[in-house]
Amino acid sequence: MSQHTHPSTTLPAADAGQGRLVQVLFVGVFMAALDSAIVGPILPALRADFGIDNRTAGLLSTVFALSSMCSTALMAYFSDRHGRRPVYLVSVAFFAIGSMCIAAAPSFDLLLLSRAIQGIGAGGIAPVASAVIGDVFSAERRGRILGLIGATHGMAFVLGPPLATVLTSTLGWRWLFLVNIPIALVVLWWGGRSLPSQRTQAAPGPVDIAGITLTLLFLLCLVLGISRLPDSATGLLLWPWFLAASGLLLASLVVIEKRQAQPLVPMDLFANRQLACAYVLTLGVGFSMGGIVFLTTVANLAYGISIEYAGLALMPLVVCSMVGSMAAGRLLNRLGARNMVIFGFGLLTLGYLQSAVPQTGFTAFVVASVLVGIGLGVVVSGALRSIAIDEAPPALRGTAQGLINIFNAVGTLLAVTCISAIADFEGGKLAGFGHAYLALGLSMLVMLFVALGLQRKSAKTMADTAFVVGK
Repeated sequence: MSQHTHPSTTLPAADAGQGRLVQVLFVGVFMAALDSAIVGPILPALRADFGIDNRTAGLLSTVFALSSMCSTALMAYFSDRHGRRPVYLVSVAFFAIGSMCIAAAPSFDLLLLSRAIQGIGAGGIAPVASAVIGDVFSAERRGRILGLIGATHGMAFVLGPPLATVLTSTLGWRWLFLVNIPIALVVLWWGGRSLPSQRTQAAPGPVDIAGITLTLLFLLCLVLGISRLPDSATGLLLWPWFLAASGLLLASLVVIEKRQAQPLVPMDLFANRQLACAYVLTLGVGFSMGGIVFLTTVANLAYGISIEYAGLALMPLVVCSMVGSMAAGRLLNRLGARNMVIFGFGLLTLGYLQSAVPQTGFTAFVVASVLVGIGLGVVVSGALRSIAIDEAPPALRGTAQGLINIFNAVGTLLAVTCISAIADFEGGKLAGFGHAYLALGLSMLVMLFVALGLQRKSAKTMADTAFVVGK
């Protein structure tokens, strides 16, 4: 078990101090989310500059996903051991260094390496920010703030594509990453003054080297198996072997982590039924997010919307996701996390089942997109993160939040792979995507039943943890 921390006994004294803290967390998370939304629009420019094909360009997303997942586990672990402030600032610094290297990269290989550095930084920003919110804010204010943080992804996908288009067509794609530098510097200065200080009475124990090694190898094999990247590169059938290796590594990880005094992945977290349900549901949230990727393809095949404008068909979904996340955050304390998650997955079930029958017309497609958008906004609004904050011991909040990110990312990769596999099995035609979205809708129905297993109230009420905001 990770070392328990004993924070100082002074709560943030003024709303102004807490307001500055929310702002620095929001800007950091939004900066990381925005860089996920701008990659798609700049791919044509990257292909032209570096002379690469679509498969090679897709490595940018795979490398970023892998490095951020690995980083999430490590950064969350070290934030529990050494405090939120230094880990958050280090994560922002890595993100800034990666952005600077991307902007200066003379070759695509160096661009991939720089994207990996950026992913290391991005992986630590969101879970540590969520852990800080759990540490500092009372339950009454926590829901609204988590909803605001959850809405950053919707905001990023609203602002990211047009921003990428404007900057790429005027100054060039490299400026999309250069603008991160001054923002990151502001966050570093601001964070150093606003983030809570955290003191421990005892030095943390030995680092879980075995757990770190097995976790990184497990995530590597899992991502390579799900993405089938080695198969595309070699033409060989390798993905089953990578998935089998990930299963063996996972079993070894469970055995070893049970013996560690301060494990990277504490198995006690999964013994908590409420937390275990939350992590399964987070996998479902990632699955629902991955389903959005191919809705533009459905709009193109079913309604003849051109590829250039297909993204506009998802604007209702993106806007509703952003609004739904903020609204759900405000209602979280009143209605409870369980009711919010049930409502969200109910909407996702209806929306994706409707998407499975595109023959009903474009109006029905827009209605389905609105349902998916609101449902997605609700389930990412902070209800599941709130459960993780309430159920995990304070000394493991960073790790508990990091697992939320990892399960989410794995679910997204699984959804993209499964939907594309089902569609390709039927020739990539509209009927194949219909069957894929039928399967996705049924999986959301399964998650709805899992959500019914959540407790109506947290199993335990965590005492407000006191931290000093500022110096």
